[in-house]
Amino acid sequence: MIFNDSPTIIPPYLKPGDTIGITCPAGYFCLDDVQPAKAALELWGYKVKLGKTVGGQYYTYSGTDEERAADLQDMLDDPGIKTILFGRGGYGCIRIIDRINFNQFYLHPKWLCGYSDITVIHSFVQAQLHIPTLHAEMCIDLKYGTTDESAMTIQRAFRGDKLSYTVDGNVLNKKGWGEGLLIGGNLSLLVAQIGSDADLDTDGKILFIEDVHEYLYQIDSMMWTLKRAGKLAFLAGLAVGGMTRIQQDITDPPFGQTAYEIISDKVKEYNYPVCFGFPAGHEFNNFAVRLGMIHRLSITGNHAILEEIS
Repeated sequence: MIFNDSPTIIPPYLKPGDTIGITCPAGYFCLDDVQPAKAALELWGYKVKLGKTVGGQYYTYSGTDEERAADLQDMLDDPGIKTILFGRGGYGCIRIIDRINFNQFYLHPKWLCGYSDITVIHSFVQAQLHIPTLHAEMCIDLKYGTTDESAMTIQRAFRGDKLSYTVDGNVLNKKGWGEGLLIGGNLSLLVAQIGSDADLDTDGKILFIEDVHEYLYQIDSMMWTLKRAGKLAFLAGLAVGGMTRIQQDITDPPFGQTAYEIISDKVKEYNYPVCFGFPAGHEFNNFAVRLGMIHRLSITGNHAILEEIS
């Protein structure tokens, strides 16, 4: 089945009593740590099915490549599972993405919910299947609380509410507005997929980026890579989320720019709106957004608004 030119298909939103599957396609996730998320989902009115990789471990992973791929495949193919909420990120999705058969998922799409290393899956689905996915907290985050605003955005997303967020202004913001499909995720994973079948076409899109535990020079290098690959020139807008725990190499002189300043410098010549400080990524505020859906990014001097418009 050839997916590249297929039209956008929106997965069904959840109804009370629907089943959410939990699987771990990347890092190890302790079985005890999934219980708060499971309890929250059940409190919201959903049933929960745990995959075999929840609580599994093979070194840093939640299982071997074969085990993680098989568990994700089972969840994708199971018609009784209406949404997949990933357990955690870490590392490992890029090792298994080519093992996954998306035929049944394409015929019977469901929401895939996660962030960080899950960017690999988001990007493949956006690039090849054109089916929206949900960039949002995972089980590992829900164990810290299920009544905070970030968790509530997942609940709203599951039931189909339109998502819209207003963000305080930032001195580096660029005013204006733009409309387009929202794409993106973790910066380092987006760069890692350039040239692959999960490489995103960014022209006319609103790009969202975030990252964690990178050095400033790495942020600079990755932004140069995006620019040199033509990924920044023709955007409809750029939303920059958390650049969390970004590090300065203590053996070197100061880099001279913050992560936000590095990013701002790479897009200063372009005429589209740029928002800094969007509440998503490896931060306490990690609001749900639907990748692959049309959004409008509007920026004034006082605030920025990212709103889903279809």
